Amino acid sequence: MRDRSFEGGIVRRGAQARRYADQDLLRNPGQDSVLQSDPWRVLRIQSEFVEGFEALGDLGPAVGVFGSARVKPDDPLYDAARRIGAGLARHGVAVITGGGPGLMAATNAGADAAGGTSVGLCIELPFEESMNEHVNLGMSFRYFFCRKVMFIKYTQGLIAMPGGFGTFDEVFEALTLLQTGKAESAPVVFFGRPYWDGLFAWMREAMLGGGYIDAADLDGLHLTDDPDEAVELVTAGIGTGAGAPLG
Repeated sequence: MRDRSFEGGIVRRGAQARRYADQDLLRNPGQDSVLQSDPWRVLRIQSEFVEGFEALGDLGPAVGVFGSARVKPDDPLYDAARRIGAGLARHGVAVITGGGPGLMAATNAGADAAGGTSVGLCIELPFEESMNEHVNLGMSFRYFFCRKVMFIKYTQGLIAMPGGFGTFDEVFEALTLLQTGKAESAPVVFFGRPYWDGLFAWMREAMLGGGYIDAADLDGLHLTDDPDEAVELVTAGIGTGAGAPLG
């Protein structure tokens, strides 16, 4: 596959492929003309926030679902994600995913098929070529941190399915905001016991046992293998006053 890059609606392939916006933002200040371009980059960042706020401002109750882009349709997790998306839609709750393939596409497909609002917040990445076809409200971001603000600001709960570094980054950022009171209290559901059991044991034994977190920091964290239970757990407080957006 030839190198390619995406800039909003623009696609570049082969020799036309360019560095990603996050790469340029994080380059050493001594490289090229970054010192001169950074002030202008702020305007592009501002535009992503403005567009995101406009697109999602009237979304209503929503749940964020994180998970791997690499899971294939024949994996049982794919069907579980589809059931979760459909279940959330039937509860009248919008679904927000990263908009890519794998578990994100499965969740969006379930929500869309059930007549719900299926949101995709994409990010420019070399291995995720475009927004999945099951998104009915989507936006593409250049900057990870802008995208993560939208995830947190407009969700009243989160479901974490098995995934890699990106999933862990998103989940632990949310947990940090909840722990520090920067975000409103909200349920976080970890789906897939075989995958998450070890993490839960480590958090209890190493983090809590070592005094690095408090017992209250684990409150609101749930672990399940049942898609229906995941939906019930994450939607329980929505509409009762306990379901304010995380942000």
